[in-house]
Formats: sequence, structure tokens, C-alpha cells
Amino acid sequence: MAMQLTSEQLEGYERDGYVVIEGLVAPEMVEALRARAREYTHGGRPLGSVRAQVEPKVARGELQVAHPGDSFRKLEGLVEGDDLFQKLGLHENIVSVIEQIVGPDIKMFRNALMLKPPEVGSAKGMHQDSPYWPIEPMELCSCWFTLDDATPENGCMAVLPGWHKKGPLPHVNVTDDYVVEEGLYDPAQMALVPMKAGGGLFFHSLLPHYTAPNRSKSWRRAIALSYMSARSRHTGEGEGPDYFNVKGQSYPGCVR
Repeated sequence: MAMQLTSEQLEGYERDGYVVIEGLVAPEMVEALRARAREYTHGGRPLGSVRAQVEPKVARGELQVAHPGDSFRKLEGLVEGDDLFQKLGLHENIVSVIEQIVGPDIKMFRNALMLKPPEVGSAKGMHQDSPYWPIEPMELCSCWFTLDDATPENGCMAVLPGWHKKGPLPHVNVTDDYVVEEGLYDPAQMALVPMKAGGGLFFHSLLPHYTAPNRSKSWRRAIALSYMSARSRHTGEGEGPDYFNVKGQSYPGCVR
């Protein structure tokens, strides 16, 4: 039977804007996902439709790496283009938790494998997801699924508990990033969220979050699987893209 959140966990999500669920998938699947990710970065597996981003400092020639695979920062579109990652995005335990949060009709907004190579992966500044995305209402939910143990040393997630209730915060462009305006929060308010590989941090799209640089000798790979209700509305230009359908039906005038 698929995992279900307890009433206490649901209350915690509503109060804090996030909930952690360990052991979402079998260890064998986690290992297979790690191996597949390694094939893309170091094994010569063709990216195909997968979109890649490298570390900005590497791209500018400010930082040298021993292998080109050590320069990857992000791989997007794996759920659509890779059979194994698609199984993860549609995994019954993940979808069951998402359904309890956003409802029975679910589309995937995006998915991105976030890579922090050892001693290379840079910080991702404090930000909320919804200000990046032309979707309303701002009630999306992401599962940040860990392929490796995420620790304070290698760049685990840090969040501002309860701040999703403050609505969208002012963001500003800084070098290589788009972040919450400086001075709006005290870094001492951040809560670190270390996790074992195979766990998921389910968080609200208005929860401010941050990851530190990877200062360790261990990889930190996690895939952000971002879901929304099929009743959400695209507020950008045009009709918007055709989103990956996860479960349930679509609705006229809502995301396609």
C-alpha cells in the first residue's frame, strides 16, 4: 500500500511548509538512480532531450575540474526523457503524498536533478519557487528526493519554517542567482534538513529554502520533482506548455 501522511504530518506541512519522509523507495532503486545519474555525468550516456547546466564558475573558466562530469549543476527533463527517472516521478509513494497535499488531479510542473559535485557544487541562494514560475495559485508542492545522503557539509537543504504563510517575498537578481532580498530574514532562523538517500523533503512552493556549497569530498545529488493541481492556472504569456500528466483529469481554462 502506498505511503500516507499521518494527521500530524499533514498539520506539520501546513504549519511549517514542509515534511520529511524517509525511505520513499527501495534501496535498490536509489542505487540504480545513482548509477543512471553517473552515466549522464561521467559515463557518456547521451543527454538527448535532457537540458544541462554547468557550474557558472566552470563555464566562465574561473574553476577547473578533473572531469567534465564534475562541472554539472543541473539536469532538467529526466522524468520525461528517462525511463528510470520517470518511474521515480510516478512512484506510488511520492504521488500518494502529493495527492494528499494538492488533490487527486496532478500535473508535474518541472523536474531537475540538482548536482553538487565534491568541492565544486556552489550555493543556491535563499529563494522561493513560486516567484520563478507563472502559475497560480501559488500552492505547488515539490518532492526534493535525495540520491545521496544530504548533510550540512555537502549542501543539504535549509529552510525558513512557516515562512510560506508570508506569501511571495521580494526577490532580486545577484551574480548567477535570483534570491530573496537581503535583510528580509535572519540566517539564524534557518533550519537545516539533513536526509538519508532515498528520502524526500516535500515542501510548499512559497517556502524559502537554501543550499550551501559542497565543501565535502562526497557527491550531493537530489532531484526536485515539482507537482501542482491540474486546476492550477498558467499566468505567463500564451497558453503555456503541455505539462506532464501524473494522475487524474485536466480542466478547461487550467494548465494543460
